Amino acid sequence: MGKNMLLLTLVLAGIVAASQAYGNSNHLSGQTSLYLKRAVSQPVDWYPWSAAAFQRAKQLNRPILLDVGAVWCPWCILMDRETYTNASAAEYINQHFVAVKVDFDSAPELVAQLQRAQAVLNLPAGLPLTSFITPDGKLYFGGGYLPSERKADKPPFREAAEEALTRYADQDKIEKESFQLEIPK
Repeated sequence: MGKNMLLLTLVLAGIVAASQAYGNSNHLSGQTSLYLKRAVSQPVDWYPWSAAAFQRAKQLNRPILLDVGAVWCPWCILMDRETYTNASAAEYINQHFVAVKVDFDSAPELVAQLQRAQAVLNLPAGLPLTSFITPDGKLYFGGGYLPSERKADKPPFREAAEEALTRYADQDKIEKESFQLEIPK
């Protein structure tokens, strides 16, 4: 009986630790969008589009990784599955970016602004929409679906993220080649 209790205690402790590591650790709980609800348990520390996300990016001096998607978009579902639920990819994102997730269907004005910005910068503007934004709201790099591994002409997510970090380090270039977004205050 004592061994069974010890084993049960260890199993429960492991479950609790795993749920804390991969469970509801992001900032999407309480969101009403189905797309955002689906991401609540992802290991990426997602924020909704909010002043808090931009404030956090300023505090950490990190760019924002913005993911715009929809529950009906197969490429969005694939990117979620391949990248955002992958523990090592999530750890990389959490270390280098402030991650923000937006539902395409719930924010049409924001999506239109983002698609216009990506088009002005000659960046892909479909779904999913993957954008990299400075803490003060300048969209400076982005893409569409980014696979976990290179597929034909699509760079892998990690390669695009590293390029975004390299570009973020060149603030002079961002001043010249970016699009100022309207951000929450």
